[in-house]
Amino acid sequence: MDTDLSFDDFLKVDIRAGTILRAEPYPEARVPAIKLWVDFGPDVGERKTSAQITRHYDVDTLPGRQVMGVVNFPPKQIGKFMSECLILGAPDENGDVVMLRPDQTVPNGARMY
Repeated sequence: MDTDLSFDDFLKVDIRAGTILRAEPYPEARVPAIKLWVDFGPDVGERKTSAQITRHYDVDTLPGRQVMGVVNFPPKQIGKFMSECLILGAPDENGDVVMLRPDQTVPNGARMY
């Protein structure tokens, strides 16, 4: 299996900074999750998604937090909720998701290179 990725392939993945505008519980999800609405700036706009982040995050503290997300995947139905982006994260030592975010504030829509 060829695992090499060209730089041109990498540029096809549109990863941008965004700010969480709203967060709601998603009790209907099979795995505990939170619904998120994220502002990815004027070129992309607001996108919604669900994320399995309930171990480390609470809906009341998420609005205003910057995150990194993939904004050019096609929409995907997650239960009764249509996901329009993918928030990036990495598992901690227990496998629970920790969201990736800039360590300084950047403009919403800033593209990762």
